[in-house]
Amino acid sequence: MHSGFVGLIGRPNVGKSTLVNAIIGKKVAITTSKPQTTRNIIQGIYNDSDTQIVFLDTPGIHKPNHKLGEVLNKQAYYSMEDADILLFLVDATVPFGKGDQFVIDKIKQVEKPVILVLNKIDKLTREEIMNKILEYKDLYEFKEIVPLSALKKKNIEELLKTIKGYLPDTVRYYGESDVTNRSLEFMMAEIVREKVMNLTEEEVPHSLTCITTQVEVGKTSYTIYIDIIVDRDALKKIVIGKGGAMIKEIGIRSRKDLEELLGKNVYLNLRCKTVKNWRDKEKYLQEYGFREIEK
Repeated sequence: MHSGFVGLIGRPNVGKSTLVNAIIGKKVAITTSKPQTTRNIIQGIYNDSDTQIVFLDTPGIHKPNHKLGEVLNKQAYYSMEDADILLFLVDATVPFGKGDQFVIDKIKQVEKPVILVLNKIDKLTREEIMNKILEYKDLYEFKEIVPLSALKKKNIEELLKTIKGYLPDTVRYYGESDVTNRSLEFMMAEIVREKVMNLTEEEVPHSLTCITTQVEVGKTSYTIYIDIIVDRDALKKIVIGKGGAMIKEIGIRSRKDLEELLGKNVYLNLRCKTVKNWRDKEKYLQEYGFREIEK
């Protein structure tokens, strides 16, 4: 039996959540095309006959523009210190930039095995992949370099095989059937947030969060109440849409995923609220689950 904690780090929008979902085989983290989708440390739990790997999907490391951004960066740094192994995930289709160098500089401050994962190789030729490996290999003493495509689930088994060679522990931290440490209420709210992000323009996604306020469990159905929180009235109008069209579509798409998650019929009640400047107010960050991590 081998086990350990693996932290995924990298710039926003490099595919960390997509990779975790591909490894676990279930959707434990939401994915969108928008940067900074992940807002919390989400544990995805991989089990096989002799292995348990706990993946820490973290917010993308970025230059913060508000207190929420500072909290998210602290969460990512915490996972770097708390993990046994680090996966430095990069988008292989994007040129090396200051953001990547910033992450590498942070990696140099911790002493643990680091595996470089070159994601999105399905968009590259073999020659381009080799050039990318050569570009990165001298930047840091990576223990291994694994090219893969999280979206196409290409080379995932090779990554797992590589990780297993560095696992330090011999105990199971979670049950063999567990796939995440997050509560159902959290996952419900995240499903709604994913739909809002996918259906709205750039300005809305970074200014919103979703909170499950009530769940009523029946014999054959769930009745779920979720608040969509935005920081300006103008964004509330966008989320609701003309004649309520947008929030209705959010509800339709969310209900489909919720029913798949829960295995029962879902009656979903969505409400959009304006909480001005919530991302910069400690009271609301605490209330909405974005707590400071102290070391």
